[in-house]
Amino acid sequence: MKETTRRQSFLSTLAVMAGTLGSRILGFVRIALISMYFGASGEADILNAVFNIPNNFRKLLAEGALSSAFIPELSRQIVSDPKGSQSRSLSRSILGLQLLILLPMSLVCVFFPEIVLKLFIRFQEPWKLEMAIRLFRWIFHYIVLISVSAVIMAVLNSHNRFMVPAVSPLLFSISVIISIVIWHDTLGIFSMVVGVLGGGFAQIFWQYPFYKKIGYSLLPSFRFNDESFKRVMKQWVPVLVTSSIFTINQQIAILLATGLEEGSTTALSNAIVFWQLPFGIFSASIATVLFPKMSRMAGEKNWDGLSSTLQEGIQMLAVLLIPSSILLMLFGPELISIALQRGEYKSEDTILAARVLFAYSPGMVFVGSYNLFQRSFYSQGNYSAPLKTAGAVVVSDIALSLFFLHLGWGVISLAWANSIAFIGGSLLLFLGSIKENIHFNLKKLFSQIFRILVAQIPMAAAIFGMKRILDISHFYNGSSWVNLGYLALEGILSLVILLSFYSLMKLDVMTILKRRGK
Repeated sequence: MKETTRRQSFLSTLAVMAGTLGSRILGFVRIALISMYFGASGEADILNAVFNIPNNFRKLLAEGALSSAFIPELSRQIVSDPKGSQSRSLSRSILGLQLLILLPMSLVCVFFPEIVLKLFIRFQEPWKLEMAIRLFRWIFHYIVLISVSAVIMAVLNSHNRFMVPAVSPLLFSISVIISIVIWHDTLGIFSMVVGVLGGGFAQIFWQYPFYKKIGYSLLPSFRFNDESFKRVMKQWVPVLVTSSIFTINQQIAILLATGLEEGSTTALSNAIVFWQLPFGIFSASIATVLFPKMSRMAGEKNWDGLSSTLQEGIQMLAVLLIPSSILLMLFGPELISIALQRGEYKSEDTILAARVLFAYSPGMVFVGSYNLFQRSFYSQGNYSAPLKTAGAVVVSDIALSLFFLHLGWGVISLAWANSIAFIGGSLLLFLGSIKENIHFNLKKLFSQIFRILVAQIPMAAAIFGMKRILDISHFYNGSSWVNLGYLALEGILSLVILLSFYSLMKLDVMTILKRRGK
């Protein structure tokens, strides 16, 4: 049974990764179109700064904080009540809560957008501020749609249905891409509004038949006296505070970027998109599959199973994210040039975004581990440790950002500060886990991480050798089929070398891949 569960978890993770990969590829198409039509400054800065506001609220009221509190309780209700009446009632109450919070917020953003925006951006030019207000008045409503979609997604994931929610983000990107292509001439950056809102509706319509099939309803309930709902609220408040700290931190980063040289906000946003490609495929997929599993194990007081699941997740993150970060650091300029450098997007924009990406990349595996540790604490009902750690991470992030900015590092300061802060935060949660119910096989964990690091050396050496042989300066001329061919050749050779050494060193990821068909 244990082996079957592991194989099912792997296949579920693979399904989520496949859906996320498709979503990230379309996300690249989306930002490539935005870069081509709107460049890396001016309107693009406005678009990126404004869209980040509802996108950050999503982390509080949609699949972020609320889902982190909702999924453990929902998983327990599914286990304790196989008929499903309790879990269905709980999902309707969560929908009712979201509407009570979000509809008034949407009205405030419609009638008083300038007041809200003063908290999040500091554009100096009047035309930028005016355009930001007009854009924000429309695009904020995305949060209502994505919040409903997040409830559906949480329910499906808790019932071990992962593929349908994984495909859902594809529809969002497709909607935005079509809207930009069709209406960029007539609507300008407001073509993004049509795509964002259309994509929000599409995500709901796609998932709803599967949601309804397992007996759930989108009819909201305002009966908040149920014990399971009260437990979600009790859990949500500390998670909300924790997520709010990070959201404030991210908004401060955007605020600081909007006050720097033109193009800084777009460079920051574009670097994050490239960073999120491997991170979203690997880290988010692993956490999505393991979080309900850890929640069920915690509900059953199966601490050995929870410890084993968490350690396997960390090992998988290390195997996948360490080489991902190295590849982004070494191939960043080439990737950004090929993906974005056309039309209004220039070589200096590529260079700035690549420098930001380089600074973000060392923190990738630590951010992934941080998120997984955080969910393990949530699955056990421990919200104090993540809250305290979040406070420490944010304070250090802001302090380091201001210090590096004082040194004159510009927008790169924000990326380096974030990486360093999360390295510290993940180590704090690791030590905190050991003090709780988690029992790691430290010898095996550190041995595997050491082997993973050693396996990167031949790949990195090969990349430096290829860069020495091939003159990469032509990449700064912009996107072309020749440059794509060079990058594909370098990338394929690098991955072949990496996977060969992974296989020779018998790392767990290769063992799982070989075992999946048995």
